[in-house]
Amino acid sequence: MSAPVRIGVLGCADIAVRRMLPAFAASPGLEVAAVASRDRARAEEVAGRFGCRPVQGYAELLDRDDVQAVYVPLPAALHAPWVEAALHAGKHVLAEKPLTTDPETTERLLDLAAKQGVTLMENVMFVHHPRHEAVWRLLAEGRIGELRAFHAAFTIPPLPDDDIRYDPELGGGALADVGLYPLRAALHFLGPALDVVGARLTRGTGRLVETSGAALLATPGGVTAHVTFGMEHAYLSRYELWGSEGRITVDRAFTPPADLVPVIGVHGRTTEEIRLEPADQVAATVTAFVDAVRAGSAPQQDTLRQAVLLDDVRRRSV
Repeated sequence: MSAPVRIGVLGCADIAVRRMLPAFAASPGLEVAAVASRDRARAEEVAGRFGCRPVQGYAELLDRDDVQAVYVPLPAALHAPWVEAALHAGKHVLAEKPLTTDPETTERLLDLAAKQGVTLMENVMFVHHPRHEAVWRLLAEGRIGELRAFHAAFTIPPLPDDDIRYDPELGGGALADVGLYPLRAALHFLGPALDVVGARLTRGTGRLVETSGAALLATPGGVTAHVTFGMEHAYLSRYELWGSEGRITVDRAFTPPADLVPVIGVHGRTTEEIRLEPADQVAATVTAFVDAVRAGSAPQQDTLRQAVLLDDVRRRSV
């Protein structure tokens, strides 16, 4: 067995404390080495819960020789400078999505990681859930005939008014926060040749960022993808693949709890519900990161293409 990868965390964001740090601590491939915060007391409190070293200041954590990898859960607008600093420090990086706020910076950081010989991975967790691989197998088996269209939606209820996702200076907005999920799902199933045909982004009353949107995309072969997203809505997390002979439906698609029994609906002349074993996509993501660190690589194509598509949706919005 290889020695565990020693990971440090830049910041005490909710997702770090609630989801990622418990998954890091439970992983046999990782050891939580340190937690950094600008607030010393906050660093001590979180580090005490996970049995690691508290560090005041992000740069101070990057200077530590006993940290091999870092997780970056900072607001989106702060990802680029701290990911770049971590890469220059020779650290492997797992960064919250979106990796950056523009495709040019995303490409530059991916190139820097390759030059430095370290792993840079964006924390899009749903793609590591085995249910989506099962959907791929159903498509390959021809269960719904030839694929004609893809529809996906991810919407969440309103957030507190002071939530950073309403702050344009911190990279807020529905497109990068929730729109990324159905867009990445379309990319996952339809491939990198997918292009944006049209889009619409809408700001809720009094908001400084878009709070909802929709986009139409298409492949060169004419398969279309319609994605809908928002953060002042009733909750919905779903995608459908429409074929010439039937449909595949997936509910609770993007953020399923670890104990959820995943169901895939196959609808044709009859309807079948395929039930899979529960799976923890957070743990699966952590495992994928450890594997990438040990292999000295990480997938880059989808990360960059996703960044381009997000930017295209914004540019094409009317």
